[in-house]
Amino acid sequence: LGWGRLSSLLSPQEKKIFAVQGPYPIIRHLLRARGWVERKLPHKNRQLKQQPGDQKKQQLEKRVGGGGDKQGEAVPNPRGGAQPSLGTREPLQHPRPRDKKNKGEREDEDKKEDQEQCSENSDDIHDLMSYLVQDQVPNFLWTIRLSNVDQELLPRIEVVNRFPRLYALCTKEGLCQSLQNLTWFEQVDINTFFPRCYRLGFTGEQEAFIEDFRLTAARSLLKLALQKVRDRPVGTEQPPKSDKVPGETHVSHPMPSTARPCSPLYLQLVEEALEVCEQHLGILEHQDIDRNTPSPSRTCIAWDRFLQEFYHVTHEGSRLVLSREQREQCQDVLQRLEEQLPQLGIEGNRNIWILKPSAKSRGRGKARGSMGHTHPHGEGISPSLRCPGIVCTTRLEEVLELTQSRPGSSARVCEWVVQKYMERPLTIFGTKFDIRQWFVVTDWKPLTVWFYRDCYLRFCSRPFSLCHLEPARHLCNVSIQKKYKTLQPDPRVPPDKIWSNTQFQAHLAQLGRADAWQQVIVPGMKAAILNALRCTRDHVGSRKGSFELFGADFLIGKNFQPWLLEINSCPTMSPSSAVTRRLCANVQQDTLRLVLDRKDNPTCSIGAFELLYREVGWALGTVTPWAPRTSTTPCISLQPPVSSCLSVGLELEVTGCSLKNP
Repeated sequence: LGWGRLSSLLSPQEKKIFAVQGPYPIIRHLLRARGWVERKLPHKNRQLKQQPGDQKKQQLEKRVGGGGDKQGEAVPNPRGGAQPSLGTREPLQHPRPRDKKNKGEREDEDKKEDQEQCSENSDDIHDLMSYLVQDQVPNFLWTIRLSNVDQELLPRIEVVNRFPRLYALCTKEGLCQSLQNLTWFEQVDINTFFPRCYRLGFTGEQEAFIEDFRLTAARSLLKLALQKVRDRPVGTEQPPKSDKVPGETHVSHPMPSTARPCSPLYLQLVEEALEVCEQHLGILEHQDIDRNTPSPSRTCIAWDRFLQEFYHVTHEGSRLVLSREQREQCQDVLQRLEEQLPQLGIEGNRNIWILKPSAKSRGRGKARGSMGHTHPHGEGISPSLRCPGIVCTTRLEEVLELTQSRPGSSARVCEWVVQKYMERPLTIFGTKFDIRQWFVVTDWKPLTVWFYRDCYLRFCSRPFSLCHLEPARHLCNVSIQKKYKTLQPDPRVPPDKIWSNTQFQAHLAQLGRADAWQQVIVPGMKAAILNALRCTRDHVGSRKGSFELFGADFLIGKNFQPWLLEINSCPTMSPSSAVTRRLCANVQQDTLRLVLDRKDNPTCSIGAFELLYREVGWALGTVTPWAPRTSTTPCISLQPPVSSCLSVGLELEVTGCSLKNP
């Protein structure tokens, strides 16, 4: 290595300097194999800052030649071991995951970064070359957080793996608000791919949630009533044997299959539920268009009493009286509701809702009122609401109690969102799972999206049951399920609780639905991702040269329809299994092919990525979607976005008075 070779690497025509922040050894290995030089970051201060002043060429030549003083100009000693040289073509192998407890998001990520940088092998040439480019601006930056980068230096970096201002897409509150505006961009019903969601920090949405909760309770009661056999008490399922997880504090709501001898008979409950659903159907079918009909969730019945009796029937096995005529009415009403409500099939009959911290990931967050300290009435809070992170609940008062725990909070701050829980998901071997699906956005204006054909499934650690609402049965996050490593839901589920999409497709073939993956699941995931991107792109920070790898989480319904839960920025690349070790390495390699190699060679391989959506003619005032031709039937119908200068938001309203015929 001499000054001539280093000068060629630093020349404007062939400048290949990169920096990595975070636990990404695969990215570092791949860039070095391409001949890039790393500008290593200091361990104690991980923020990437601009160096004050430039090194002189003579000093560099002197250090390259091995001269200079022993103090201050010595080449840093290698940290041990040997790193593959620039020309090495060793197979990608992600380091084994470390089993260490996390104390928090920032501490966890910083610790991983320190461990990865300190334990990574390096040789003299990489240390020396990194030392020689400490005063150079990197051409490529892969970082875990944009806040780590000096804001004066950031505009000078050509390629960055993060977009700024992703709140509207990558937080639960932001995605909820953005998708509410979807009708301004697409003629798509949000209720066909995103479970109903409300921001509890806003009065209007909290009232809408209360109305939705009541109407869903009425529908759930009709479903319960149809399960009645003669005069025996209504039940949904036999509660599993008590197998409480050590240290678990989430509340369970077991419902016995037989009622107590003294359980009351609710004679009018089914009749009231039928009345509510009939009035709601009238609104859904626009029968009230010429009259001012109040919502049945407000004036139809005494809702406080109805909900308490509903809880008794649902969770305590109280009895219902159901005539043959009422049974026929229930069947007819539910059939008509199914034609109007796309989410009726995922509701079940227990009216379960899930509370989530609005801006946290991996199930983290802390419910206000934890242990009864910060809430003025902490002693009265349900045990299910005293637990940190995501909470499943079946009672309206529990949700409202949580929202009232911060009466002095800002009107612009929403700490919690509440979403309809999918009570009827597709399960594998009786175990709940979700899908982590990757995609890359390389530009927002024009919108350009790449879909990754490989993905993986994450299983829970306990069999799925609606009678017990603990995280081991209902939350598929790896960061949550790793707390239950010793639990195994079914011997057929792998111990690491991860499947590849190839294994899932083989399972579908065994069920006789091999076509469901390509004809239902993949097209549904693509459509949901595009809908989310279209209604959020005006609110994210668009920067030419940037790109981002996202991870979308989906649940699958019993009819194989995918339901979008959330979209994660900077998804974890730390492998938790043999499957993720291989797939995470592959997606990082293919991402670099897409954003780097493809610039010099548009026909190069981009691995498992496929172009999902690209707008052409953006600068000309017309927007036309473009997608690659395939030999199969198109997965989705791409509609051109609406060009509009309207300021879209939830505050839009129409004022005026109605006109009547004389």
